[in-house]
Amino acid sequence: MLHLRLITPADKTDDVVRLIEKTVGTTHLAVVPGAARNPAGDVVMCDVAREAGDELIGALRELDIDKCGSIAVESIDLSLSLRADKAEDEAPGEGADAVLWEQLSDATHEESTLTFTYVAFLVIATMIAACGVVLDNAILIVGAMAVGPEFGPLAGICTAVVQRAPKLALRSLIALLVGFVVAMVVTVGFSYFMDAVNLFSEAQLEADRPNTGFVYAPDWFSFVVAVLAGAAGTLSLTSAKSGALVGVAISVTTVPAAANAAVALSYDDMKQTWGSTQQLLLNLLAIVLAGTLTLLAQKFFWARHRERTRSKRSLG
Repeated sequence: MLHLRLITPADKTDDVVRLIEKTVGTTHLAVVPGAARNPAGDVVMCDVAREAGDELIGALRELDIDKCGSIAVESIDLSLSLRADKAEDEAPGEGADAVLWEQLSDATHEESTLTFTYVAFLVIATMIAACGVVLDNAILIVGAMAVGPEFGPLAGICTAVVQRAPKLALRSLIALLVGFVVAMVVTVGFSYFMDAVNLFSEAQLEADRPNTGFVYAPDWFSFVVAVLAGAAGTLSLTSAKSGALVGVAISVTTVPAAANAAVALSYDDMKQTWGSTQQLLLNLLAIVLAGTLTLLAQKFFWARHRERTRSKRSLG
């Protein structure tokens, strides 16, 4: 269930209440006239089944409530109410399958913004991965994958393509490119430093690395795994099952490939640098492709499901 808290101008409150009452899957409607001060207006609250949330929020935006008032949405972890149970039963589909496009756009907007924190996490992850590739340590590679925040901008690009939001696409692309360029440049300097203090050596980089050699040897398995991870990551975002993102992060070779390219560049090993760069680009492309197709499929099937539900109601 979702909880909606609205601030509505007095002249729009009746329209909002009628909209909520006719939306299947809503309950616990409450109106507090004149309670809001900034902006001035009435406070309207209700609970709505997640599968009916996107339709209701879209209709509220058509009434310009987001411009002349406010729309706040919260997830309800626990609701002990027969009315809530009935609302969820009446709402079309399953909550886990519903996509809240406004929530997805807002989340990807935040995660795809180029900030100091985002760059810092990516730089740290790449340096950890650099240690992993030189030492041929799979644990460090997995740790670096988990730390890397690059899925946010990738999800932003997918969402921007489906929602036709060029500003979000540009913001996500800038965050992705600038983040990786900065991370790789810093890691080159980090590699020089580690070599100077005898912690890195070219011999370690060129040695057989059974645990980490895959990061500069792209193949079809790399592409397939990245596609599957991209689909899983997108599903985890749209269904609010964020725990799956950790599995996605440690399934794709983005940060380790960037790290290996940086370390190899510091030793003028252009073969590994190019191979790692190919691995990085292949994974990024596969994730974007899979994420975009997953969102398009969700949008298509959910729209058809809602249309069938409306048709059944009209016939009934």
